[in-house]
Parts: sequence; structure tokens; C-alpha cells
Amino acid sequence: MRLDELDRRIVARLLEDGRASYAQIGDKVGLSAPAVKRRVDRLRADGVINGFAAVVDPAALGWTTEAFIEIFCTGATSPEEIYSSVRGHPEVVAAYTISGDASALVHVRARDIQHLEQALERLRREDNITATKTAIVLSRLIGRPIDAPSGGPAPVTGQ
Repeated sequence: MRLDELDRRIVARLLEDGRASYAQIGDKVGLSAPAVKRRVDRLRADGVINGFAAVVDPAALGWTTEAFIEIFCTGATSPEEIYSSVRGHPEVVAAYTISGDASALVHVRARDIQHLEQALERLRREDNITATKTAIVLSRLIGRPIDAPSGGPAPVTGQ
């Protein structure tokens, strides 16, 4: 589905504040509250908006350590097999197949270094994982809930 400029501005507002009312969004984008609601309903029905969630600071929940782990798998391991290997680990918050030497990149959060080490050892015991390479996050410079790819919506101005 192609989004028009109003749809993009509505989505940008929802990314800024998912609890904003239709009237508040309408004031910012120049539409009535019912018109915003109709557009949001359509965006949800079309799968553009998949849901609404609270964005919580992981440290507030005790997850103070994060790392990115390159996973190297045996032979031609499919994305489904990699998914099966990592999905059961509660420390894994995201996983991606990637280009390059590694088979996948896994984003992990843990309570501390010892917990990270335990999670890493459990990942390494998966049958199809032959090696890992870990980069521990020292500080988060940008942590947007959703990163728009380049060419995506321009920042909304006139706030």
C-alpha cells in the first residue's frame, strides 16, 4: 500500500506519541478527529499499523547489558532454522539474517555480564550454531522505537 502525505504525517505523530488522541493528531495534520480515525482504521486494516505498545526503558526492568551477536551456522541453514534456534531464548529481543560471513545477527539484552555470558553459552549449544562473535553495547546513541528507512517519512515540522 502506498501512503499519501497525510498518512505519513499521522504515522509520524503516532510514533512520537502512541497515546495521542485523534483530535490531537488532527490538530497537527489538519484533519478532523473522525477523519484521522478513519485513516488509522484503514492503516490498521491494511497492515501498515500492526499494533500499539508501550516503549519501556530496558534498564528500568533490570536489563542493563545489551549485545549484538553474529551467529555462524552449519552449511546452508535456512532463516526458519535460525529462527527456531533463537526464538526460545528470552534474552533475544531481535534477530536478523544478514549479508556477509555471519548467518544472522542477534540483539540480546541481559541483566549483567554474567547473565549475558550464560545466554551466549545457551545460544552456542544450539545444534546448528557453530560459532559466535559478540559486540557488547557500551552506550546507546539512538534508540528509536521504529527506525524509518531512508526515503521514508520526513520529520514532521510545525509542532
